[in-house]
Amino acid sequence: MPVNILMPALSPTMEKGNLAKWLKKEGDKVKAGDVIAEIETDKATMEVEAVDEGTIGKIVVAEGTQDVPVNQVIAVLLEEGEDAGAIKGAPSAPPPAKAESKPASSFETPAARAPQDEAEKKRPRPEEDAKAPVSKGEGARANGGGRVFASPLARRLAKDAGIDLARVTGSGPHGRVVAHDIEQAKKGGGLRAPAAAGAPSIQVPSDEQIRALFEEGSYEFVPHDGMRKTIAKRLVESKSTIPHYYLTVDVELDALLAARQSINSASPMGEDGKPRFRVSVNDLLIKALALALIKIPDANVTWTEGGMLKHKHADVGVAVAIPNGLITPIVRHADEKSLSAISNEMRDMAGRARNRKLKPQEYQGGTTAISNLGMYGIKEFSAVINPPHSTILAVGVGEERPVARKGKVEVATVMTATLSADHRAVDGALGAELLTAFKSFVEKPISMLA
Repeated sequence: MPVNILMPALSPTMEKGNLAKWLKKEGDKVKAGDVIAEIETDKATMEVEAVDEGTIGKIVVAEGTQDVPVNQVIAVLLEEGEDAGAIKGAPSAPPPAKAESKPASSFETPAARAPQDEAEKKRPRPEEDAKAPVSKGEGARANGGGRVFASPLARRLAKDAGIDLARVTGSGPHGRVVAHDIEQAKKGGGLRAPAAAGAPSIQVPSDEQIRALFEEGSYEFVPHDGMRKTIAKRLVESKSTIPHYYLTVDVELDALLAARQSINSASPMGEDGKPRFRVSVNDLLIKALALALIKIPDANVTWTEGGMLKHKHADVGVAVAIPNGLITPIVRHADEKSLSAISNEMRDMAGRARNRKLKPQEYQGGTTAISNLGMYGIKEFSAVINPPHSTILAVGVGEERPVARKGKVEVATVMTATLSADHRAVDGALGAELLTAFKSFVEKPISMLA
């Protein structure tokens, strides 16, 4: 029987992708592990491997097609002994399906989903579930904010965990909340932001209304690509659902700059005659922030509705500007890595980020992030928290400023750093402790090497 090859979910948040290129054509034989196509997500271009052996019988979605929904058929694979005639009975493309909450690492056939779907259909449902239609966008809530449809087990689990069912996105039939959704909600997944009581609705002007404000022909219309849409969506969600507050401190850099020079001068030469590593100021700041999180463990956390995730290591994201967007590769276990390892890893990931070649696991997750605009001469700014982080550190340019020491005015190289924190997870005093620890590591860099 022909096997449908589906558009894979290459990350937990992916809903659509662009089919950039087919590396195999109809009639080509493939085996498990062969790269058959390149898929563009909002952040990167990913290679897709075949997980079955056979022959590409039909390419359903042509290369260059944009916004292909996850789980839509993109090609049909013929198994050994089958000919092209077997494809006639195969569906060309099923209705678009929303991405699963878990990342898909391989193609998933309808046959593989059948047992799960059949089991879900057999779950007992209240009579109202069949009578009241539920829109896909509203999940389990019907009639504009009325009853929430959920299985008895899901209701009991939600009650025990103290989770508001109205905030849970249902994945069962007709958007019904099932036990799996509650388990995901305990981990902070699939939860909508609580509605503010009595909050006035905000009327967002339409595209046509905005364009009407400008003379026709006085502007060029540039459509948003997937990355820009995703950035806009994430930033709105962050500022709408996370209560930000900000702490700012001035940090002296002279000792850190001297330490950097000593470290780089001690770098051994490689076979090409160039130093094996070259530590940047940003590399030292990554290390300082990672060690500060380990020193102040209560700030090394992630908020979920069910409880706090208290991390054992410091995974620090670093904002990297790329054409038409921004991406944040993660330095995992930065608290344990040497400065040379951090430097080489960041150089590699930043280069691949600009070419959109990072893997999802290289830019998703993390416990905090650094955004550095010092190279642009920016003195001070506040950054927006990137969920699931609870903090982000914005650092400006290091510049000579007058400082007072023991009644005397001297000149020092000073950098302004601003911490944005999620007040649900990190209280003000705790944020201050974290920023103070970061300042201490930067101004006494020998402590990072001890």
